[in-house]
Amino acid sequence: MPQPPASAHDIAAPAGSPANWWREAVIYQVYPRSFADGNGDGMGDLPGVRSRLSYLKELGVDALWLNPFYASPQADAGYDIADHRAVEPTLGTLLDAEALIRDAHGLGLRIIVDLVPNHSSDQHAWFLRALEEGPGSALRERYHFHPGKGENGELPPNDWTSVFGGPAWTRTKNPDGTPGDWYLHLFAPEQPDFNWEHPAVADEFRSILRFWLDMGVDGFRVDVAQGLIKAEGLPDIGRTDQRNMLGTEEMPSFDQDGVHEIYRSWRRILDEYPGQRIAVAEAWTPTEERTARYVRPDELHQTFNFSYMCAPWSADEFRRVIDAALDAMRRVGAPTTWVLSNHDTTRHSTRFAGPQTGSRLAEAGGRALGLRRARAATLLMLALPGAAYLYQGEELGLPEVTDLPDEVRQDPTFARTRGEDGFRDGCRVPIPWTVEGTSCGFGTGGSWLPQPEGWGALSVEAQTGDPDSTLELYRSALAVRRAHPGLGAGDAVEWTDAPAGVLVFRRQGFVCTMNTTDEAVRIPAPGRLLLASSPVGPTNGSHGASFELDANATVWWTV
Repeated sequence: MPQPPASAHDIAAPAGSPANWWREAVIYQVYPRSFADGNGDGMGDLPGVRSRLSYLKELGVDALWLNPFYASPQADAGYDIADHRAVEPTLGTLLDAEALIRDAHGLGLRIIVDLVPNHSSDQHAWFLRALEEGPGSALRERYHFHPGKGENGELPPNDWTSVFGGPAWTRTKNPDGTPGDWYLHLFAPEQPDFNWEHPAVADEFRSILRFWLDMGVDGFRVDVAQGLIKAEGLPDIGRTDQRNMLGTEEMPSFDQDGVHEIYRSWRRILDEYPGQRIAVAEAWTPTEERTARYVRPDELHQTFNFSYMCAPWSADEFRRVIDAALDAMRRVGAPTTWVLSNHDTTRHSTRFAGPQTGSRLAEAGGRALGLRRARAATLLMLALPGAAYLYQGEELGLPEVTDLPDEVRQDPTFARTRGEDGFRDGCRVPIPWTVEGTSCGFGTGGSWLPQPEGWGALSVEAQTGDPDSTLELYRSALAVRRAHPGLGAGDAVEWTDAPAGVLVFRRQGFVCTMNTTDEAVRIPAPGRLLLASSPVGPTNGSHGASFELDANATVWWTV
């Protein structure tokens, strides 16, 4: 079993970090495969991330969340993990991970890593031995192996379907070549689900937590946090549209009450370590109240707010989901989180301009309108109380890449749904750092997904120093957010009456105004202008003077 370097226990948390830092942190999601390539092989890696830490410090974020970099056959871009204690060789080594953590802490940045407890790779040592030993193997009890239905076991044990499309069961072959039992995989067949009723699984993950905490990480993002426990007896669902039910209706495969005891045991471990180590749930649940159960005082620290991410471009809908999230989290004393894009969803600069308003979109919308709304949505998000998550490249205003050729796509859902879904590659295209170069500064050897023509015009180099650029807007917004006493942590906003399509709310010494309509609106100026997502006309310099709030724009004021 790999061991952390001998000096790992000496890795200190960032100096000068505030108490309860996670209640107001801005956390930047790094998709390592697409952030920066340190060795020129076309694939992003940990040394590449390490080389760009100063950029993230200057951007003004508090922490990095790294998507999986563990040993993996890469059937699902690293979410099929063969060994949680080893680094995938194409992404680096354990020493690279240690150096990244150490350098980040030296810059005052925290590191959050992905943890994937719902399933393993089918190349995990446990699963390989379970197949090799056949029926009766004790290792099969650590997964969900079951005999099939039908006269000869030829039918799956129940009617569950995979989130990635197709059945959630795959039949095995016995060591003698005859058809065998079936195993459960709520995602790809290469990702068999663990059986969390088996004590060895719980023991293993407590050990994994300690391994990375000893290495110095500041927290974990828990993948599929709602999926670990399945309903007793694995009952049929009775419907075929199960993928559409995820996060909207009760399901026996997700959000079972038994998951909460698991997270209580993890919280006890996290609390043993200095520096306020945290855990963040990716939990798709039917209601905000169900989501809040994951962040009760003795469980996890944060949970993603998917209702906000999936909200359409509408003032009424924004207000509704903001109020619902704040109310639910306030009841359990947890901070609300806000996010607009991630590695599984269409970038919001494209989503807000298209005909669809959910989290997924296969067609591009108007580039100018999408970017305008994205900038406004970002200022709204960063003005809300709680923590905010940024996805790499959104600070550049990157659009979704919607025209990738089918032959380069790597999202497993694309193949399993015959091209009807599986467009996550479009938000994973490597980001541009420079105007010129074979991969716009991503690396020296091209990029694993092709970058669009003209990608360099959106690069860090092209936008730095341009006061009208999206990058400089993010830098300014994060600086104001850090400096203004009315921003950051909190659990409420004070709404003010406003015209239809306009949002106005107050916080301590601060006001946010947002216009979601396609026409400018004249309203009273609540104070002194701080920042705007698009140009603001003159306000006569006096409190209460009217000003023109531009279409699809957000403005910050200090009062």
